[in-house]
Amino acid sequence: MNHINHQLTIFLKLADAVIVTDEQHHILAVNQAYEKITGFSSDEIAGKKAGILRTSYTPLETYVQMKKALREGFPWLGVFINRRKDSSLWHSSITITPFTIEGELYYVGIFRELEKLKSGFYLPEERISYIQSSMLKVLAISCEIRDPSIEEHLVRVRDLTERLTHYHNERMQLGWSVERVKQIAHSSILHDIGKSGIPEGILYKPGPLTYYERQIVEMHTQIGVDIIDKIYSEFNDELITSELETSKNIILYHHEKWNGTGYPHQLAEEAIPIEARIVSVVDVFDALTSARPYKEKWTTERAAAYIREQSGQHFDPELVDSFIGLISDDSHLLTDKQ
Repeated sequence: MNHINHQLTIFLKLADAVIVTDEQHHILAVNQAYEKITGFSSDEIAGKKAGILRTSYTPLETYVQMKKALREGFPWLGVFINRRKDSSLWHSSITITPFTIEGELYYVGIFRELEKLKSGFYLPEERISYIQSSMLKVLAISCEIRDPSIEEHLVRVRDLTERLTHYHNERMQLGWSVERVKQIAHSSILHDIGKSGIPEGILYKPGPLTYYERQIVEMHTQIGVDIIDKIYSEFNDELITSELETSKNIILYHHEKWNGTGYPHQLAEEAIPIEARIVSVVDVFDALTSARPYKEKWTTERAAAYIREQSGQHFDPELVDSFIGLISDDSHLLTDKQ
């Protein structure tokens, strides 16, 4: 044990997972049940802040209420969605109780793993991810229903965005979580949702657009954000709204260019949110390699060469390097779509 009062060791014999911290919430000890559930040994986790296991899936208000109760010296009961050592999530009902022993303040947290309960309702990580992805897909398709090929394009963009985001995260050692990668991928499916507000005669015009027609098309980024704001204003649920900011960044900025010549705000380089820079590469690649009534499709080799040529101009150079590395490693991406 690491500076834990002997009077508290009795709690470590409980069948439920137990964690004991000091007044600053540094972990002093955990029991075997906690080690088994989380994958962390007592030696690995001792001395670290209890918050290292927290995730964005636990609503911020939960932490606010917990801290308020403990600060006032009261026990607190709530539900956490925490992370195991292997990055998977576990859902728990937790009671945290303050104890003052020999002038020292300690906190004892007792967790009950919801996955092991025979009754009750909770959403595991896979279910949350599936619900979020499905809802965003339905939303995107419903707003772009005029284009019969849109579903295939949106799914391709989502899938390739996930692969590129994961590859870039690993190559650059960004330290993004699995949730962050999936959040960007899920949100990418909404990138052109604002085109639902553009007249068909302009959107699918086979020839070059006039200056004024181009101005109208470029409005789809702001239209898309307006649509999302109106839809999400009806929700007050962490499950639904957690991806809002990422979605809005992608919708509004995926036509910005690295050299500052894009739209709508002529942002340059890292002023453009990274999620928008990722989707920009993927969207252009898929558009080039797809047949449209107003254009012929390019081969994947020609499209990849264009992406490479636009490094430092249209696209983030580091993302271009990641994209070229990804398609070089994945032969499936080099197979021309029918």
